[in-house]
Amino acid sequence: MEFGLRNLIFIPIFIIAFAFFIKNVLRLISYLKLAQPDNRFADIAARIKQTLIIAIGQTKILRDKTAGPIHAGIFWGFLILLFSATNSIMAGLFGVNDFFGFLGPIYSVITILTDIFCLAIIIAVKWAWWRRYIFKVRRLQVEAEKVEAAMILLMIFTIVSALLIENATATVMYSSTWSVRPISSIIGSILPVSSVPFLHELGFWIHIIFILAFMNYLPYSKHLHVLTSVPNVYFSNLGPVNKLEKINFEDETIEKYGVQDVDDFKWKTLLDGYTCTHCGRCTSVCPANTTGKVLDPRQIIIEIRERTMDKMPLMIKSQSGQTLSEEEQNTLDKKFIGDYQNIEALWQCTTCGACMQECPVNIEHVPAIVDMRRSLVMMDSEFPTFLQNTFGNIETNATPWAFSPAERADWADGTGIQIAADNPEFDVLFWVGCAGSFDDRAKKVSVAFSKLMQIAGVNFAILGTEEQCNGDVARRTGNEYLADMMVKANIETLSQYKFKKIVATCPHCFNTLKNEYPSFGANYEVIHHSQFIMELVKEGKLSPGKHGAEIDEFTYHDSCYMGRYNNIYDEPRNTLLSVPGLKIKEVNRSKDKGLCCGAGGGQMFLEEDQGKRVNIERTEELLETGAKTIAVNCPFCMTMITDGVKAKEADDVKVKDISEVILESIES
Repeated sequence: MEFGLRNLIFIPIFIIAFAFFIKNVLRLISYLKLAQPDNRFADIAARIKQTLIIAIGQTKILRDKTAGPIHAGIFWGFLILLFSATNSIMAGLFGVNDFFGFLGPIYSVITILTDIFCLAIIIAVKWAWWRRYIFKVRRLQVEAEKVEAAMILLMIFTIVSALLIENATATVMYSSTWSVRPISSIIGSILPVSSVPFLHELGFWIHIIFILAFMNYLPYSKHLHVLTSVPNVYFSNLGPVNKLEKINFEDETIEKYGVQDVDDFKWKTLLDGYTCTHCGRCTSVCPANTTGKVLDPRQIIIEIRERTMDKMPLMIKSQSGQTLSEEEQNTLDKKFIGDYQNIEALWQCTTCGACMQECPVNIEHVPAIVDMRRSLVMMDSEFPTFLQNTFGNIETNATPWAFSPAERADWADGTGIQIAADNPEFDVLFWVGCAGSFDDRAKKVSVAFSKLMQIAGVNFAILGTEEQCNGDVARRTGNEYLADMMVKANIETLSQYKFKKIVATCPHCFNTLKNEYPSFGANYEVIHHSQFIMELVKEGKLSPGKHGAEIDEFTYHDSCYMGRYNNIYDEPRNTLLSVPGLKIKEVNRSKDKGLCCGAGGGQMFLEEDQGKRVNIERTEELLETGAKTIAVNCPFCMTMITDGVKAKEADDVKVKDISEVILESIES
């Protein structure tokens, strides 16, 4: 231990820098406290596992095969370099060199990795700079961020370069039993001996000053995620993605519904704002944005943070009894939705979840968007005129379309299908859904699937005229009160019957019944018809035969509410592949990278008046496979892709539901 002039200078600098850092951290935490409570503290083991896989393992970062390794390398490098930073701090405070030497051989591993990652980070920083400023990757070309991004890259480069110099000179100046630094030793061996002490001090001070400066700059920069990304992943949702929380309308203390300003959000959403890396991956996969619309998922999260930083200090100041200036009061009185957040953008979201799938730090965009829709609908009565008819139809007809509820079971006339009211005990409840009951094309799917169950000898029934809209459309478009009515009415009906499981042909019905009805106290075993058909095939109750001449000309479109919402990708494909000889030509964007059909989030009942239609974009991709049949598993997808095929005048291409493919193979 050596204590000298370096320590006398370093100690006050470190104390001041660290005090400012703690002050800033406490400031950010104080803003979170002004938001709404959110219980994200349960299931510690599951949260730790999630953090290790996503935050430490960088699994979502690595989905991008080009930029992923760059960012992962920098992240892992900085984890290792934390030991070096601590070493430098201990040397500055107490004159201790190789503070972690007591770890023995483990320290040797750390010092070797430190050298390797220093070199790797230098290479990664140069490549990141090249991609941003030479290749000019589109999602990184945000004019306002170019200078800051360059400065951050320069700071990172300087920190690791200075560390290499510090370690290289240390190999010459100090002997350490367990400090093994192959790269630093090589650098140290070529340095002039006379310059080593000076270079060591220079490396130390540049390294530590830039670390302290970087640490205090982070709370004010877009790189705050360096501090918050791991906590944000830890506190992210463990349950089904995009699951919406119910509102207790019987609670008379609730004064407003949905989110009007940032303090109406749960604290986790504000933490999302802190954590946004501005990488633009969410926006690059957003079907609305990529087809020329104003919706920008990244910008929504950025605006949440901007409003948080503008409003929360003023709220604290006002609550403490201090007088606000006129300018401060005007800032406080601004509307988040409208003054910060583009209202039009909120109504362009398909709720597909692609943004959340790609976000490397588990930001929850869709629930935030739906929460803002809720306030627009239930507090301000401000929503697209197309939804007026949709809401009215659901309220009066229990379906988004203007059909009489008395016609709901007409599709089943003459099929011999059992109505639950006629026999209240059966094995399987076939939840037909609104599309399957009223849409002419979807009704054919209802018939096809029913025939398969009849062939397999399944004891099933439908609710018929007792079935009502499951509530998904109303929920995703912000009319939670209407959705609440539908959900409770359906639960009351379901409670009258005894059955083992519910099977749905619509992924939206499937997801809502499976993942959101439990919040209302209703727990059912719910499966999708593509899964149920596969069960029947495995049990030998269905035996698909060879399909015909076009057997090898199929492609398959993933439904977002089956895929991203429930991680079901392989089972529908396996159901198709149960047909002997059938082969699937995968579209470029498939499975968890699939593109939405454009109908989710209420878009089925809205009008796209900007850019290219999402369903056309998706249909073009599917047609590029050269397949003559496009298989789907969702009535909304069926409508959107069929319309797309017609628009592209691809008359030789057919769009079929999985159940229709299997039935044709059995009947052929």
